[in-house]
Amino acid sequence: MISLTDSQKIGMGLTGFGVFFLFFGMILFFDKALLAIGNILFVAGLSFVIGLERTFRFFFQKHKMKATSFFLGGVLIVLIGWPIVGVVLEIYGFFLLFRGFFPAAVGFIRRIPFLGSLLNLPFISGWCSGSVWEQELQCSWCWLG
Repeated sequence: MISLTDSQKIGMGLTGFGVFFLFFGMILFFDKALLAIGNILFVAGLSFVIGLERTFRFFFQKHKMKATSFFLGGVLIVLIGWPIVGVVLEIYGFFLLFRGFFPAAVGFIRRIPFLGSLLNLPFISGWCSGSVWEQELQCSWCWLG
């Protein structure tokens, strides 16, 4: 069992509420207020979970500046009042920022009984295999890079 500090527990709660508000804001036709609250809670929760210094180091690495600018620019655009454009930019930035974690997440999901069998279906297994992720991460022409 992983022991969490009190600030990490608070961060998990903030991140969870942030994801909930983001999802609920999209369900309610891109409600500006809910999306703005969700963005603020998500970023604050992430800072509580991994710490401020590690958060800044993660977001402001030289090779992640494009991803960070898309993600934080999307947050800013949502706060200004253009929710659809902001969410599209955030999603693109999110995939750029966290694409290194997707193979580990797929490997974890493969161990869950029902979801693992879904990921082993012919079409999905080809898309989720590690070689596809490695090729996508290494290609220089890829639209994610």
